[in-house]
Amino acid sequence: MSAGREMRDAGCGTRDAGCGVGGDDDRVRIFDTTLRDGEQAPGCTMTLEEKLAVARQLARLRVDVIEAGYPAASDGDWTAVHQIAREVGGADGPTICGLARATERDIERCWTAVEPANSARIHIFLATSDIHMKHKLGMTRSQVVAAAAAAVSHARSLGAQVEFSAEDAARTDTEFLYEVLGVALECGAATLNVPDTVGYSTPDEYGALVAGVRANVPGIERATVSAHCHDDLGLAVANTLAAVRAGARQAECTINGIGERAGNAALEEIVMALHTRRQFFGVHTNIETLELGRASRLVSECIGVDVPPNKAIVGANAFAHEAGIHQDGVLKHRLTYEIMNAEMVGWDGVGLVLGKHSGRHALRAKTRALGYELSEEELALVFARFKELADRKKNLDERDIHALMTERSVEDRFSAIELESS
Repeated sequence: MSAGREMRDAGCGTRDAGCGVGGDDDRVRIFDTTLRDGEQAPGCTMTLEEKLAVARQLARLRVDVIEAGYPAASDGDWTAVHQIAREVGGADGPTICGLARATERDIERCWTAVEPANSARIHIFLATSDIHMKHKLGMTRSQVVAAAAAAVSHARSLGAQVEFSAEDAARTDTEFLYEVLGVALECGAATLNVPDTVGYSTPDEYGALVAGVRANVPGIERATVSAHCHDDLGLAVANTLAAVRAGARQAECTINGIGERAGNAALEEIVMALHTRRQFFGVHTNIETLELGRASRLVSECIGVDVPPNKAIVGANAFAHEAGIHQDGVLKHRLTYEIMNAEMVGWDGVGLVLGKHSGRHALRAKTRALGYELSEEELALVFARFKELADRKKNLDERDIHALMTERSVEDRFSAIELESS
C-alpha cells in the first residue's frame, strides 16, 4: 500500500489534477457519460462524426468530465475516444475519460486513447456486490480487493487520473464497500464512484449509502465521491440529488437521460434542480444552462430518438401552457406557473398552446402577436368560433388564427379539417 500512497501523493497535489474536492466544496462536478453509458442503450449508437459533434457541444455546455467511451470495446470506440481527447480535451476543455475493466489490457488501451487530452482520466470499474462477484466474476472478496488495488496502482503508474467504481455498490455489503473503496483510495484513486448500477435504490437509502462512505472510508476527504444512478424505478435523478445532499460532489449523468435499460439520471434535470433550488441544496455547477436545449436536440437527432414532449426541462411541453387558467396566470406573471425561465435553458419565450382548454387571454395574446388588435366585441365573436374550431382540432396553429379573422376563411378551415378526418 505504501507504493500506492506515494503515487497518490506525487500525482494528486491539486484540485485541477482531479484530486478530491479541494477548496470548492460547494461545486458539483458534472460527469457526462452520454457517449459511453448513453450510447450503450439499444438503438442509440453514433458515428464518429456524431460523437465528435456531441463532445463539442458538451464542451460548450461546460461539463467537467466527458466519458467518451470504452476504448477496449472496439477499434471504433478507441478511435472515437482518441479523437475527442485530441480535439476537445485542450487546455481549456473538460477532462476526457475512458472506461476500463480492472485488467492491464483494458487500462493500457484506455490510456493510449485518452492520453492526448490535457486532463485525462481512466475510469476503472469492478463489481463488489455478492451477486455480481459470485455469478458474473467468479471471484472472492479478497480477490476483488487485490484486483482493485492492482488496477488502480497500474493506472496511476501510467500518469492518469483515476476514478474507481464499485459496480453495484447499492447492493454491496457496506463494510466490504468501505474496504474496497479505501484500498482504491490508498492506491491513488482520486474519485470514488458509488453506483446504483441496476436502479434498485431509493433516495433515502442511496443518500445514507453515500453518507456512510464519507463517514467510514479513511482519508475520504482527499477524494471526490461520485453518484451514478440508473432509472429502472424512475428514481435516478432523485437518488443523485439525495447523494449530493449527503456530500457527493460529482454527478454522473447523460443528456436526455439516455442509457442502458430505463436510462441514466438526466443531466438537464440534475443541473436545473440544483440551480432552481440552490438555497435548498447549497451547491452549484459550472454548466452553461443556455446550451441545454441545444444539447438535447443534438443528441436526439444523432441517435434518432425523440425527446418525450412531457420530458422535464427539454420536452416540447416543458414550458407550454394550454389550460386557460394557467395561460392567464403566466401572461400576468410567469412565476405563477413557471419555476424556471424558459430562455435559461435555451427555449424561446412563453409557450402558449392554443387548444380547447385555452381562454380568452391566451387568444388575445396570440392575435396581438400576429398583428390583430380586437375590440372586446370582436374578441368575443372570434373566441366563440375559436372554441368551435378547437373542438374539432387538437391544437390550432397560426394559419387557423389567421383564418378565424374572416367568416369565409373559418368555414374553409372547418371543411378542410372535416375532410382530413374523414
